[in-house]
Amino acid sequence: MAELVVYTDGSSRGNPGPGGYGVVLMWGAQRKELSQGYRKTTNNRMELLAVITALEALKRDGLQLTIFTDSKYVVDSIEKGWIWGWIKIGFKGKKNKDLWLRFIPLYRKHQVKMQWVKGHATNVFNNRCDELATQAADSGHWLVDEGFENDTEN
Repeated sequence: MAELVVYTDGSSRGNPGPGGYGVVLMWGAQRKELSQGYRKTTNNRMELLAVITALEALKRDGLQLTIFTDSKYVVDSIEKGWIWGWIKIGFKGKKNKDLWLRFIPLYRKHQVKMQWVKGHATNVFNNRCDELATQAADSGHWLVDEGFENDTEN
């Protein structure tokens, strides 16, 4: 079975500020790009939402995939197992609980390997995701990041 390769990136203009994400999914010769902008959010939220969006786009369960991202926050939270400790403490003192709770059931449906890549370097697909994310952040065609805007701590 072929492995699905996914690249993701998030962006925000100000932190918080307008933001967006970009996703490139590749399965053999097939390629799909996704992006969306939000009127007020953070960079970490967009980095994580990009991964969530990629997982939500999958039509089958049980896939083997590698997700490449330039977000140490996302990679380390998953690969170092921090997320499982956050669940045990009910995310007390942690940001982005709404997105992590959305991520967990999606992650569990697949065999996911997270891989960090250096941002703004020579990786064509990471650079494409950055273009998608920044274009979405700058588009003015924004959705509301309700998880961020309705969080009283923001």
